[in-house]
Amino acid sequence: MMEKETANLFIQELQHYQNETDIAKMKKFFKGSDRNTKYFGLNMRTVFTIAKQFKNMPLTEIELLLESDYYEVRMGAVSIMDFQAKSNKISDEQRRALYELYIKKHDRINNWDLVDRSAPSVVGMYLLDKSKKPLYEMAHSNHIWERRTAIVSTHTFIKNENVEDTFAIAELLINDKEELINKAVGSFIREAGKKDEVKLKSFLSKHARTMPRVTLRYAIEKFDKKTRDYYLNLKNS
Repeated sequence: MMEKETANLFIQELQHYQNETDIAKMKKFFKGSDRNTKYFGLNMRTVFTIAKQFKNMPLTEIELLLESDYYEVRMGAVSIMDFQAKSNKISDEQRRALYELYIKKHDRINNWDLVDRSAPSVVGMYLLDKSKKPLYEMAHSNHIWERRTAIVSTHTFIKNENVEDTFAIAELLINDKEELINKAVGSFIREAGKKDEVKLKSFLSKHARTMPRVTLRYAIEKFDKKTRDYYLNLKNS
């Protein structure tokens, strides 16, 4: 383990690129309710590049990053977790520890892109050969980001030819009141439909009339115009 890979040094590295003129731009990406969130004004490419340099950071240090009020620091934390989860050298014990940290600190993984950056690799990869019960429990959570984790994590299952959980969790979230859940449901049933178009069309036939319009539009995005119009007409009927 490299001695330099500490939370403090990572934050110092981010601070080298601080750009106050871009703070307003960064704020538009944050949809969470954490009023204490602050910004360095960094673009994500910079954050990801620095995170890759710290990819061997110990979990105790990553946890410190997750405690930060700075959005880019927390993005760095989940990016490091993502790099570690995708490593060919990761052990089962390390994968479990990453997953447990994600769940433990989910209150700090509190924006759509923080979830999307890490849930498929950290949560999805861990649960790939295990019970999916934790995702169904999160789908019933009162916390929006836990519900988003539930559906986004299934992207890993989809890539491994399992679409059942995506559609089952989408069923639980189909009438969610939050647009950021609606969009995620539409996106991932669309991805599942690339593996099994029959299941997607069956799901849409059941729910198109009542699901949020944004969910439907995301779900049918890759269909030809005739098919898209068919499902949109169901919504309008």
